[in-house]
Amino acid sequence: MIKIENLSVQVGTFRIQNVSLTVPSGKYGVLMGRTGSGKTTILETVLGLRGVNAGRIVLCDQDVTNLNPAVRGVGYVPQDGALFSSMTVRDHLDFALMIRKVPKAACQQRVEELASLLGIEYLLDRKPRGLSGGERQRVALGRALSFQPKVLCLDEPLSALDDDTRVRMCDLLSDVQKQTGTTTLHVTHNREEAERLADCLFRIEDGQIQQVNRES
Repeated sequence: MIKIENLSVQVGTFRIQNVSLTVPSGKYGVLMGRTGSGKTTILETVLGLRGVNAGRIVLCDQDVTNLNPAVRGVGYVPQDGALFSSMTVRDHLDFALMIRKVPKAACQQRVEELASLLGIEYLLDRKPRGLSGGERQRVALGRALSFQPKVLCLDEPLSALDDDTRVRMCDLLSDVQKQTGTTTLHVTHNREEAERLADCLFRIEDGQIQQVNRES
């Protein structure tokens, strides 16, 4: 579960006040809004990258409002993938596991599982240079999922992709979420993308969050 309760955040002169949303455990939540509406700011508070002025953030029944990002156990896929040019795809999938001192054999097994799940076995020994946009985002998704987080956050992960690749990635994200059961919060400005993915859909406008009736 991802629960944001009466959250207030200020970044410079931009302010979000008293907003709330809940993504139930195992569901795919999408927060939709125009550029500059504050959706990324909200995602960053869930990750712990921004402090809050008021309110609280609860992940999997734990109040994490004042916890360091490293101990929140959240997987993160940034907008541009943020891949390291010197590392192979295998290294990216292995990175979070090595930090957590997971035994080598278990790391190798997990990398193979992720590569199969995401269809990137053929990329494991390649570096990011020359990868397509869709391939880069598959690698970024695998890196975020590698340590089996209970919560996954995605910041406009499909915004730089062409229409055909975006559709394929939507299908992949939906399939992966169903297979892993990871509670997910995905922010986007793309209505079609949001409706394809969301179990629960939210819109932020004029500093307020409303849940969207999917039947309307």
